[in-house]
Amino acid sequence: MGLIEDTVDSVEPLKPEWFYRASLHLDSLAKPKGSLGKLEEFAKRVVAITESERPNLDRKAVFVLAGDHGVTQENVSAYSREITYLMVYNFLRGGAAINVLARHVGVDVFVVDMGVDWVFDETPGLIVRKINRGTKNFVRQPAMSFDEAKRCIETGIELALDKIREGYNFIALGDMGIGNTTSSAAVMCVCTGLNPKDVVGYGTGVDYETWKRKVRVVETALSIHNPDPSSPVDVLSKVGGFEIGGIAGIILGAASKRVPVVVDGFVSTAGALIALGLCRAVGEYMFFAHRSAERGHGNVLSKLGFTPILDLDMRLGEGTGAVLAMSLIEAGVKIYNEMITLKEVSTLSL
Repeated sequence: MGLIEDTVDSVEPLKPEWFYRASLHLDSLAKPKGSLGKLEEFAKRVVAITESERPNLDRKAVFVLAGDHGVTQENVSAYSREITYLMVYNFLRGGAAINVLARHVGVDVFVVDMGVDWVFDETPGLIVRKINRGTKNFVRQPAMSFDEAKRCIETGIELALDKIREGYNFIALGDMGIGNTTSSAAVMCVCTGLNPKDVVGYGTGVDYETWKRKVRVVETALSIHNPDPSSPVDVLSKVGGFEIGGIAGIILGAASKRVPVVVDGFVSTAGALIALGLCRAVGEYMFFAHRSAERGHGNVLSKLGFTPILDLDMRLGEGTGAVLAMSLIEAGVKIYNEMITLKEVSTLSL
């Protein structure tokens, strides 16, 4: 078997007994039962994911995967594709929103070139895993070959495994790529059966006429290519993006090693759908960071039955919502690890 199949086979469903153990411990702490709400739920799931009675999330990483999209030829974005490589340089210099928020939360940022239409000459700090210099325009031809789609996912798995071997134990996902909300919307429509009008959003802030064009572009691509929803690799190859496939692979790789993953917003959710299509069990290892202001994200999460942690009207991407959610999940784990029990309180004295 190949890397994807081996990884999928190694992802195990979470065991109920670990939730039970975590619940017993949380209920013994110096507080009314369940009084910390979702923070307690986060802690229970991390305990079950890691199968540890003292889980540790001290090494946090966010991957920002970048790739260009041929569908920008259809004028679906407010920005030119050159912004993709310029933002990569910005990430590496520490001047983007994700850098600021990652520093705030204590998360290491790893920038990955999955398919930027630019040659980065010996750029310090950049992880180059370029599949190709941007996808094809999927209105005219498939976004990528089937082999390229598999390579995207395999690359993501390898990225996750590399960082886990380095000691990282908590992973967040981010993206950068002009045109990627159009690709993401197409992936979401195939995987959920939702209508493009209920999924396609305003992306980088396009006007109403451009939004209508984006809807037509997605409708046309789905009609021409007829992606098979039962084959996530087929969906990715026909209407996806290199960074979307990479995100799917990171989720699979992290889950195979019992490492919790935080999915950011619209584009990261498209990658999550590819991962879920390959391995339904990975859903238990994912935390959905926030409900994006991007049109349709809430519809997709509702369809899947996932509840996002935050709702801050954010729609930037980059992993910005994911690192903020990381801080809350880690807070829940610290409550679990560091609070004393009611029994211990009874022995205290001034």
